[in-house]
Amino acid sequence: MIDKNLIAAALAEDLQGGEDVTSVSTISAESISTADFTARKSGRLAGIEMVKAVLEEVGLTDISIKKSDGDAISAGDVLLTVSGNTRAILLAERTALNFVGHLSGIATETSKWVAAVAGTNCKVRDTRKTTPGYRQLEKYAVRMGGGTNHRMSLSDAALIKDNHIAAAGGVSQAFSAVRSAFPSAPIEIEVDTLDQLREVLPLKPDLILLDNMSPATCAEAVAIVNGATKLEASGGITLELAKEYAESGVDYIAIGALTHSAAVLDIGLDLRAE
Repeated sequence: MIDKNLIAAALAEDLQGGEDVTSVSTISAESISTADFTARKSGRLAGIEMVKAVLEEVGLTDISIKKSDGDAISAGDVLLTVSGNTRAILLAERTALNFVGHLSGIATETSKWVAAVAGTNCKVRDTRKTTPGYRQLEKYAVRMGGGTNHRMSLSDAALIKDNHIAAAGGVSQAFSAVRSAFPSAPIEIEVDTLDQLREVLPLKPDLILLDNMSPATCAEAVAIVNGATKLEASGGITLELAKEYAESGVDYIAIGALTHSAAVLDIGLDLRAE
């Protein structure tokens, strides 16, 4: 996936209307080099097409992608090789690495959660806790890690939470208002207790979010629902407890940490020695 607007904005931010004073001072305008984008640590790759697009944005065309998004990568793997103007390569370096390191970090983190629930029918989903302006890219990275996307925007589906219920005067009123205004919109309702679950079940929502419930309580919820709708667990879920939540029988676990807390995957750029 490529976002050319973000690329242009990132390069402009780096130059601030000026030029790279270090490269201009130390490297001739005619200098040609070959460089490799190389993984320093193992993980899951995402954003390699963004790297290619950044390089093209600064005028480089001799680019060879060695690894694809979604690939498991190991320390030392060459991900992409570029040849061309040395100043241009170094101008693109940090912007390209910022994108691929961040997105690969998300894909790597997601892959850990997906591995943790392997053997169950539960899917790992992201949330809207994304970096402003980066949502499409970050949710793409989640998919590259084997995860599943929740709604991309507020307009995709309704998620009736406690504040909506309070503002509407009750859960039934909130549900009816959404169904009346947007008849075809999927509706998810958040509940904090099993009593609330029993209250909303007759409304036949498309999905019920079990907020901050233990795995044991989630298992009770699964028994109560008995397949009438899908269930998603969210809040307070750690990687160590992921399998236990998945084995409760819920259809999804929603993990905001996939996008808001993933560590950058260490990837570097090395100019080849002449």
